[in-house]
Amino acid sequence: MLQIIEFGAVFSSAIFGILLARKHQLDIIGVFTVAFITAFAGGTLRDLFLDRHPLFWIANDHYAVIVFCMALISPFVPRNDVTLDRWLQIPDAFGLGLFAIVGASYSIEAGTSMFIASLLGVVTGTAGGAVSDVICNEVPRLFKATPLYATCAFAGCWAYFGSLYFSGEEELSLTAGIAVVVVARMVAIRFNICLPQPR
Repeated sequence: MLQIIEFGAVFSSAIFGILLARKHQLDIIGVFTVAFITAFAGGTLRDLFLDRHPLFWIANDHYAVIVFCMALISPFVPRNDVTLDRWLQIPDAFGLGLFAIVGASYSIEAGTSMFIASLLGVVTGTAGGAVSDVICNEVPRLFKATPLYATCAFAGCWAYFGSLYFSGEEELSLTAGIAVVVVARMVAIRFNICLPQPR
């Protein structure tokens, strides 16, 4: 099931990267670069921290092929600037949830503590978006006073751990963790829920 979740995370994050690149009117090379980084940067950092080799997108080379093909066809999809920002939120939330929970699961498998696994889950879910924001000359959403982002991933990781502890069902726990991240992120966006800022 982790492979399926990971594929969904790559797909969702690549869509977000493509939409972000098109929002900033990048050319096809820029679209591929932003999509590739959004889809693979977080998982790459996780694998490096955990000393997992080969990196997940090298071991599953079809991920890179799929992202490449998605970038190639993206210029032929009509663009609507009015709704683009709204549509960005959906693949962003799913990519965050899927990557965060799969990152936490791989970390637990590698023998880390739950706290370290939750941090690596957050890194897996947020790093790609942060780097792609920098490439697009924006302050990463991770560091701005925006609706809850990394906090949602952190909470989802602990929901996954709690469900796994009490139920012992891996698939149920993965689903619960992903649902918590996605729902929390969408609710935060809908009601503009942010962390308190220093005076």
